[in-house]
Amino acid sequence: MADQLTIPWTGGTYVDHHFPVPHLHEAVATVRRRAHALLADWGLAADTLEDALLVVSELITNAVLHALPPAVLRLRWSETEECGTLHIAVTDGGPAPRGPGSAEEIEPDEHGRGLGIVTALSARHGTHPGHGGVVTRWAEMPVG
Repeated sequence: MADQLTIPWTGGTYVDHHFPVPHLHEAVATVRRRAHALLADWGLAADTLEDALLVVSELITNAVLHALPPAVLRLRWSETEECGTLHIAVTDGGPAPRGPGSAEEIEPDEHGRGLGIVTALSARHGTHPGHGGVVTRWAEMPVG
């Protein structure tokens, strides 16, 4: 179940929504569908919505494939008089230890482009390390 919080502040308002991400490959498609429904409800234009969903997919895929659970997707819409911003963040349990042979299992044609996609589609992005190895990867997209 996702949690949503709407908060007014002096600069405008923001809506914050959290989705737990099961540590399963199938979770990417499931969470992407739930994010699509929420972002469509927030009224994102079709092209912005598709770009946002690509960023969501890449960040969730990274958490599921390369990090320890638990993972949480956070979508935050903030709006001022000038413009809106969509903040996408995935927090996970930090890097998963690599087992023997794990490097050979990754096909270069299939993996490794996620950060490039996030960079190309977002205005800003980054990583915040937290306590106990927790890591948050985030991206921001302007919304007209």
